[in-house]
Amino acid sequence: MNLYLDESGDLGWVFNKPYQAGGSSRYLTIATLIIPKTASHLPKRIVKEIYSDRKQPTSVELKGKDLSKNEKDKFIAKTVNLLRLQSLIQISVITVTKQNVKDHIRSDANKLYNYMVNFAILDKIKSFSVVNFIPDPRTIKVASGNSLVDYLQTQLWFELNVSTTLIHSPMESKANLNLQFIDFISHIFWRRYEYNEYKYYRSIKPFVSEKHLFF
Repeated sequence: MNLYLDESGDLGWVFNKPYQAGGSSRYLTIATLIIPKTASHLPKRIVKEIYSDRKQPTSVELKGKDLSKNEKDKFIAKTVNLLRLQSLIQISVITVTKQNVKDHIRSDANKLYNYMVNFAILDKIKSFSVVNFIPDPRTIKVASGNSLVDYLQTQLWFELNVSTTLIHSPMESKANLNLQFIDFISHIFWRRYEYNEYKYYRSIKPFVSEKHLFF
């Protein structure tokens, strides 16, 4: 089983200024794609079609914020159809309301990030013997690059008492279309909270496992 992870928003705590004008995002969303290796080409195909329609090489990376309305419409329609047909493909999303996070937790953002991932995915992957964990190494950096994997592995083995083994295989999203796929998803869910943009969220929400923290 492959597990791809990306996020939208940031882990800053400046709330007395507008976001992107000296202030931090008010929400952080982490999204994961859990998919059998035999089906891993299917989300890639959806992303590749967007590049093809644009006549843009995949070497020039697209992010969720770059998609036009028509591209989002197409992406959501094809993703919903994929999730309807492929029940083994799972998308799990968690969003935190950062302004409600207490000061003592803000002092160690690494633990907050790790807990969010733990809360979002462990119950989804605990039945698999091996999970290939593929985050973008350029994702939010808050402490040791391996701390998240170590934490999740400890939770699986000692807290859940399962033998699931995580294999850490970070890959830059510009070289992996499945990471770009889950970036598109995280951006859609994040915008639902950061900007009250509901249209795309409403369409895909029934097919996604969503959790909230400090709401």
